[in-house]
Amino acid sequence: MLALVSCLPVSELHAEVITVGIGESVTRIAEAARLARDGDIVLIKSGNYENDVAVWTQKKLEIRGLGIRPVLLASGASAEDKAIWVFRDGQFSVDNVEFRGARVPDGNGAGIRFERGSLEVNDCVFDDNQNAILTGNDENAELRIRDSEFRHAPHDAARLPHLLYVGTIRHFTLEGSRLHQGFQGHLIKSRAHTSEIRYNLILDGEGGESSYELEFPNGGTAIVVGNVIGQSRTSANRVVLAYGAEGGHWKDNQLLISHNTFINEGWRPAWFARVWEDKLPQDLEVLAINNLTVGLGVFTLALPGTHTGNQALLPGALDPATLDLTLGADSLFRRHVAAVDGPLRQLLTPTAEFALPRGTVTIKPPQSWVPGAFQGGDVALKATTTVDDTP
Repeated sequence: MLALVSCLPVSELHAEVITVGIGESVTRIAEAARLARDGDIVLIKSGNYENDVAVWTQKKLEIRGLGIRPVLLASGASAEDKAIWVFRDGQFSVDNVEFRGARVPDGNGAGIRFERGSLEVNDCVFDDNQNAILTGNDENAELRIRDSEFRHAPHDAARLPHLLYVGTIRHFTLEGSRLHQGFQGHLIKSRAHTSEIRYNLILDGEGGESSYELEFPNGGTAIVVGNVIGQSRTSANRVVLAYGAEGGHWKDNQLLISHNTFINEGWRPAWFARVWEDKLPQDLEVLAINNLTVGLGVFTLALPGTHTGNQALLPGALDPATLDLTLGADSLFRRHVAAVDGPLRQLLTPTAEFALPRGTVTIKPPQSWVPGAFQGGDVALKATTTVDDTP
């Protein structure tokens, strides 16, 4: 046993739990960031933490909110004129924390600024930030976000506010999350080499004025499966999903779109997906399979590549206002779904669906599939489900 202990890294031998909040010896998050060592766990008690910004320089750290989600109120403060929290270079995880009101002079204030390493964000809320999460451009970095909410882009931003802005990193995953109420900027912008966008509610909603709902400006591998992606009546741009608008950066370029529900709530025809083919390498691969569009607009008619099993519904056929977006069990579309075979089958076949207020539920393969994000079984997306965290 002694030999085993002696082989453990010093950081693991001396890992500690630091609890922050009223009644604790550490009452400020900034102090916990100063005290924490590699491998420690920082626990933050419920409450409001105002002007309490931090730079995390550890190589490995876990941060968790306890109980009711603690709220970080920027109130004009920022770490390094960047964000409420800055993660420098390490392996980090953040659970159950809310970030509000990030503002900095250059207009890129973020709830979280992630620079290098790997970051996992789970069950967090980002509200009224110039950017909810903004990454650096380290091509070895990885970001994974699950079961989180991004909302209410500010109307006073000096630059275009994006709810989520991912730079040229290696891998970006977004799953089970909700994004809504953008303003002029995009709901999601990713320059990552590989972006996996699965089972999210990316629906701008009433009063939302975002530009693109989902953008991959430099191409790369974009895997978009099982999402609701929709623009509001007041959207600032006709395009819902954009790919390659700023030219290629990565050697391989694939846009794989499967079992998504695209929505246009307005009467101006939408461009449900647009690819700037002329700005990308000739070996670009585009596949759109078993997607559902709702409302006026064009989808595969203006899309390069291979398309099969996609279907369209007229305005009003489904109701985004009540978030009732499930086709009936007797839908005729069950007869018009394409089979996904070959090496892409596992990658593009849904195994879950989005569930309010955030998160996913696992689904079993139905006897007959329908196009779109919901298969019409026991699980349906309903507005009657309680949605918490309203500020």
